[in-house]
Amino acid sequence: MYALYRDPRAMKYWSTPPHQDRAQTKALLDRYIASWQVDPTYFQLTLDGKYIGNVGKHRDDEVGFILHPDHWRQGYIQEAMTALITYLFETTTLERLTAEADPLNIGSIRMLSGLGFTETHRASNTFCINNQWSDSVYFTLPRGDWAR
Repeated sequence: MYALYRDPRAMKYWSTPPHQDRAQTKALLDRYIASWQVDPTYFQLTLDGKYIGNVGKHRDDEVGFILHPDHWRQGYIQEAMTALITYLFETTTLERLTAEADPLNIGSIRMLSGLGFTETHRASNTFCINNQWSDSVYFTLPRGDWAR
């Protein structure tokens, strides 16, 4: 996990700066493990037994993903998100899923759009990382749209 969360390319549009040490990543992993005890809807992605990223429901109805840059543009996130969305709509009563992305993160926006998410609105100055503000674009995917 540390290899992913310390990589500036992977963290460029994330809500925190790259991790500076393994203790920071361990604390994140501990939070994930604690959340799995309550709501097991956050999944680690592995390839050939090696961790490469996550997909999951962060809170309420918001979903998201992160993938190590060595594995970008190979279809892993689309496959994992398709499975996650199907799982969430089959096992929960959620009427919609939401997602957030930095408007400059064209890859994530294309991924979400390709999965059927539609933009609902934008907001300015939503995250401040290393004294630099970024904006957000928000998306929704209603249950009925996924069923089609």
